[in-house]
Amino acid sequence: MNKKTFLSAFAAAAFALAMTSCDNSAKKEAEPAAVQTNPIELKIAYVEVDSIMTQYQFCKDYSLVLQKKSQNIQNTLQQKAAALQNAAANFQQKLQQNAYTEQQARSIQAGLQKQQADLEALQQRLGNELQAENEKFNTALHDSIQHFLAAYNKDKKYTLILSKAGDNILYADKAHDITRQVIAGLNKSYKKPADLGKAAAKKEDKK
Repeated sequence: MNKKTFLSAFAAAAFALAMTSCDNSAKKEAEPAAVQTNPIELKIAYVEVDSIMTQYQFCKDYSLVLQKKSQNIQNTLQQKAAALQNAAANFQQKLQQNAYTEQQARSIQAGLQKQQADLEALQQRLGNELQAENEKFNTALHDSIQHFLAAYNKDKKYTLILSKAGDNILYADKAHDITRQVIAGLNKSYKKPADLGKAAAKKEDKK
């Protein structure tokens, strides 16, 4: 499964106030503007993506669904490929025994070629369906985390919440790690759908 960056970030900027003064009575030239900068302090946190994928119950549940669907697809394709291979081997054997007329041989060969084309089309379709299911999972995961962090950050007031996956962040102080709190909050608010996994339980060859 492909993993995407999904945590929001907010930019913080400093502002400058310029003031000029002029002594009209002494008729002196105006002095250059004086600039004061008051930087806004950044409050930063990060979340370990790998921990979310292994500890967030939503990810665990959906991972099982995707695994079952993938296994069903693999089993279906293997069964159909084995049946086609046996039919082709049987055809070759009888062809060598002159068991068919020329017209019969051509008809059976055309049927085998059609089965091969149908199998390739089925493989493409089921592969596309699995990819769509993965994309659906990624979108749902992204939305659930974004929704949680929006509520979570109302009190925390973080300027930036970063996603840490592998070495995409070269250094991060563990004091800024809020992964445990985020996972606990996500799991607390997660409600497993009653029908989760039903689609994966269906046999793919009935489609």
